Amino acid sequence: MAATPLGEDSYPDPLIASGRNTAGLWRVVALGVVLVAIAVAFSFFSDAIPADIIMTFVGVLAVVGVFCLFGLAAGLFRFAASEDRRTISHAVVDSLPFGAVVADRDGKISYVNAHYGSFAGAMTNGLPVGVSRLFAGQSEASEAIYRLSRAAKDGRSAIEDIRIVGGLGGSQAESAKAFWYRVGVRPLPESDETQKPLVIWSVEDITRDRDNNESAFRDLQRAIDYLDHSPAGFFSADAHGRIQYLNSTLTDWLGYDLAEFNSGHLNLKDIVRGDGDTLLMRGRSDGEIHTEIIDIDLMRRNGTSLPVRLLHRAARLADGELGETRTLVLDKSNAPDTEEELRAAEVRFSRFFNDTPFAIATLDADGRIIRTNAPFGRIFKWSGEEKSLELQPLQELIGEGSRDKFARAVADAAANRSEVEPVDALLSVEGDHAVRLYLSASEMSHGSPEQVNVYALDMTDQRKLEAQFAQSQKMQAVGQLAGGVAHDFNNLLTAIIGFSDLLLLKHKPGDPSFSELMQIKQNANRAAGLTRQLLAFSRRQTLRPQVLELPLIVDDLTVLLKRMIGEKNTLAVEHGRNIWPVRADVVQLEQVIINLVVNARDAMPNGGSITLRTSNVEQADVAGLGFDGMAQADYVLIDVQDTGTGMSQEVIEKIFEPFFTTKELGKGTGLGLSTVYGIVKQTEGYIYPVSVVGIGTTFKIFLPRHVASATEETAKAIAAVAPARDLTGHERILLVDDEESVRAFSAQALRATGYEVFEADGGEEALEVLEDENYKIDLMISDVAMPEMDGPTLLKHVRETMPNLKVIFVSGYAEESVRRDIEDDQSVEFLPKPYSLDQINSKVKEVLQKLGKGEQ
Repeated sequence: MAATPLGEDSYPDPLIASGRNTAGLWRVVALGVVLVAIAVAFSFFSDAIPADIIMTFVGVLAVVGVFCLFGLAAGLFRFAASEDRRTISHAVVDSLPFGAVVADRDGKISYVNAHYGSFAGAMTNGLPVGVSRLFAGQSEASEAIYRLSRAAKDGRSAIEDIRIVGGLGGSQAESAKAFWYRVGVRPLPESDETQKPLVIWSVEDITRDRDNNESAFRDLQRAIDYLDHSPAGFFSADAHGRIQYLNSTLTDWLGYDLAEFNSGHLNLKDIVRGDGDTLLMRGRSDGEIHTEIIDIDLMRRNGTSLPVRLLHRAARLADGELGETRTLVLDKSNAPDTEEELRAAEVRFSRFFNDTPFAIATLDADGRIIRTNAPFGRIFKWSGEEKSLELQPLQELIGEGSRDKFARAVADAAANRSEVEPVDALLSVEGDHAVRLYLSASEMSHGSPEQVNVYALDMTDQRKLEAQFAQSQKMQAVGQLAGGVAHDFNNLLTAIIGFSDLLLLKHKPGDPSFSELMQIKQNANRAAGLTRQLLAFSRRQTLRPQVLELPLIVDDLTVLLKRMIGEKNTLAVEHGRNIWPVRADVVQLEQVIINLVVNARDAMPNGGSITLRTSNVEQADVAGLGFDGMAQADYVLIDVQDTGTGMSQEVIEKIFEPFFTTKELGKGTGLGLSTVYGIVKQTEGYIYPVSVVGIGTTFKIFLPRHVASATEETAKAIAAVAPARDLTGHERILLVDDEESVRAFSAQALRATGYEVFEADGGEEALEVLEDENYKIDLMISDVAMPEMDGPTLLKHVRETMPNLKVIFVSGYAEESVRRDIEDDQSVEFLPKPYSLDQINSKVKEVLQKLGKGEQ
């Protein structure tokens, strides 16, 4: 990509110094004026000036002119070329290995280099954007970019490392990968050539460096862990006999605490009995590294001896000094010396060999099974009877997809290659049993058929956990997508519902268009209910309990449920008399019923009937139901009954566990009933399954009866007889929303009730409007999610000059999730999207009345 200097007309380039050129030009003009003045003086006073003086002056000018010509020709001096300096300065910036942006302290860009233009989002309509805007859409970067922006404005140097999942522009291929960027800002030296102080921003992708550092650190930690927990001891000492390192195995043998060990605080004399430390301090005089085998006694912390065999290395450096030693320690205290001890050791080894939690087998060079331990038969479902005729190849016990890789690994191990990659395989037996096979060359004597050792770890449970984790990641991604779709859809619904309300003001019930307008509004309200379900699915919608009549909720779902269960299943709904009200979130309750009905449909592959019942359960009858853990109280019962296959008692005990499912792979996530259980518990209710195999299943949901308090009854009575509220006003309102249709409806609705409305499509424009109106605004209504400057950021700026201004935030997300991003969340009101004409007018009137205005 080519360099990206900005146009001279719109963005003058402060990198090119022009002040000196201008000063030089004025000097030349001044010299010319002096010479012209002298010439004019000679012309007027030629008679009074002697001829020899005139000739002398002309001769001096001639000599100076000749000297200047020779100087120019020889390159002793030359005229400064502004374009040359411009080219050089651009070339220097463009050669930087990172993105660079030169701007003033207010963020006005003067120059960017080619590397900066390669970042996703760095160019908009052919023009570069500032670093703050480049990272504006990344919530992880907001705090760091804010600190850098403050440093730039203050003329300070600062640097931040920023982590962004998916990277700038959102990598589709690596959407879950973390990308790292190092962003810095520093002031440039001030000079007469620039009108404003400049800063230079740097943006560098350091993802690879971070990955390399983390990988190296993990490898180092792994190597240290292997060394610490190896079955042999290890220590290292310096040239003075001070121990620099002890591994965990050796500290255990010697009785020391590894946590208390400090490098250099322990000497060889402390752990080697007698004069044995001199054996470890010799080294070869020629500097060659050589391994010695030394049998010696080490001394435990309690003074007892530990017989060991040392594999010891020590060498002298080029200058003759002894270097650090490396010593491997083998414990010989339990080495068998007699035939009886050898037999006992063989018995112990056989016990360990057969009691390991993983399978072990030895193979010949062709991969046929020679010997196995006990767990091998259990994991591989292998009895060993096949070897009565001939040895069975282990390759036949694993799935076809891994056999070629396993054959190559056997060949590599038989050839005694140092690194043999482990093989992940599925077993050929029924089910989804998975194993990881580690292969190595056998150290048996020459001529033995046992050529390859195989160690097999049962990975079945881990594979299931990995699959469950992957499924949960998918569900999370779907939830995030659903939340984003619902948020954007709420903006559209706000405009549809709002403009429908405005049209209904002009078309009364007798108008031919009234019914069509009502259909538009009703369907938009139904769509708003769908967005609430999407937000609940994405966990962006918190519980909003309200008093509900269960029969009405069930009846409203009937049409949807009949479509979901298909034609071969029937749905019946039965309601008891005078069903008590309950207090619950209507969206979550609908989700519970839908989930249970879908499960009932799946339990009847050949068709059947589903029955929904509602009834009252009095406190006195609860004990007789026989359900454990249910408190004594009045409940409203919802029964979801099917005539399906039923469930065994073992399945019933697990059905509410996350990821547990009896459905085929790919047809269930195992999250449905656990979600149902969580919703019912949040509502302070209970759910119990009753099932008989071959007959059917009934899920019983008990929701607490809601008894209205005296305050609620009074408020309900007042609302029923209260006169219509006066929603008109005359106050000045600032409306901020980047969605044009939502802003247009809201402005029109407020103006129709008498308010003076000022509009802004973002935070920056809102600040300009406030300044133009001399901050004489009574109320600000702002969207939360906006590009460049969001609602909470706008609130911070507004509070600096108008600390008492009333603010209403509007958003498609739940109020609780929005308030988490607001520092002073108690100073703002909230209006959820989508909202109607009456809702926005009522909310504005309510807030203004709290301020002491709005009353006529």
